Amino acid sequence: QVQLVESGGGLVQAGGSLRLSCVASGRTFSNYAMAWFRQAPGKERDFVASITRSGGATWYEDSVKGRFTISRDNARKSVYLQMNSLKPQDTAVYYCAADSGLLHQTTPRMYDYWGQGTQVTVSS
Repeated sequence: QVQLVESGGGLVQAGGSLRLSCVASGRTFSNYAMAWFRQAPGKERDFVASITRSGGATWYEDSVKGRFTISRDNARKSVYLQMNSLKPQDTAVYYCAADSGLLHQTTPRMYDYWGQGTQVTVSS
């Protein structure tokens, strides 16, 4: 079992920055690929970014490329999402997720564990 707790969300003006954090407890953190997803009201949960177990490779959804950066610190059992140049369309609840599989996944149902989410609101 892995427990995930996100933090760092809030209200920010367009063009601003936020850094989300997700701390894990339970099983060995480095055994899991990690990802961030987001869900806006009335919409499905969408992939944002992911990172491999070692942190050696990352993937991003097209709309956040060049603006968001995912990273992890296995010693601290943490994954981060640095979000710059935020836009109103980035407004959503952001979730971190852990995947024990071996292949890169962008589908929510392929992830084993989820945090409770943190709200990000970007005002225009």
